[in-house]
Amino acid sequence: MVARRPDGTVGAPRWQAPGPAPAGDGCEPRWAPAPDETCDALSGRWRIYQLRKGHRYSLDDQLTADFAVEAAAARGVPVAEALDLGCGIGSVLLMVAWRLPHARLVGVEAQERSAGLARRSAAFNGVEGRVEVRQGDLREVDLGDRRFDLVTGSPPYLPYGTGTVSARPQCEPCRFEARGGVEDYLAVAARRLAPGGVAAVCHAARDRGRVLAAARAAGLDAVRVQDVVPREGKPPLIALFAFVTAGGGEGLDEAPPLVVRDRAGLRTPAYGLVRARMGFPP
Repeated sequence: MVARRPDGTVGAPRWQAPGPAPAGDGCEPRWAPAPDETCDALSGRWRIYQLRKGHRYSLDDQLTADFAVEAAAARGVPVAEALDLGCGIGSVLLMVAWRLPHARLVGVEAQERSAGLARRSAAFNGVEGRVEVRQGDLREVDLGDRRFDLVTGSPPYLPYGTGTVSARPQCEPCRFEARGGVEDYLAVAARRLAPGGVAAVCHAARDRGRVLAAARAAGLDAVRVQDVVPREGKPPLIALFAFVTAGGGEGLDEAPPLVVRDRAGLRTPAYGLVRARMGFPP
């Protein structure tokens, strides 16, 4: 069940994944993925259950989790409680949990199969005691009066009518605004932020104006924005945004674009640092 890990460079000692070991054991039948599932590397030695032909976690998720944790750290926010809106199969939720081993986290996800996969991944990694997945529409789920030091989200980028809807399970609401767009995510984030907390989202780079306008409407100030360039020489594809409650910011920090691969297609040193922070070989 468990894929092999990459070795170090030729002649170097074998690379060892950092971080805590998962509770699950790939040799135990109870942890075996279903025939239509895989169990894949996520962060360090942690793994995630995914459908073979459904929505699978992506670079966007890894960058969102890393950006969010780094943004909170840069502002000196001690994250004890975190919330992931529209958590899907739990990729951002669990990567944040891996980075913040003392935090308690809640993920909200509307799709039953996705929420179930996220719960199984939390159990496999041994963190079901501090990572909770609530099934429901993020706009309506009842979280009582809880407030969170860090709120994350990867809203769908596409309004209906702007692309082809996939017939694969899970994919439609992950790409199209079936249950609201970035405006809804940021409105919920603003209501759920604890004093001094940080909200972070990922969105299409071309929609920067829309995202910033949605933040202002929700009562949030943008404090950091970073474009992500998939390959040197190409235009940015996505952008990462960090927000605080209005009045709590000191202006917008426009970070240099993160270039993922150079012109030859090799990972850049900057992206290597992200991978290292997220538990992969740099």
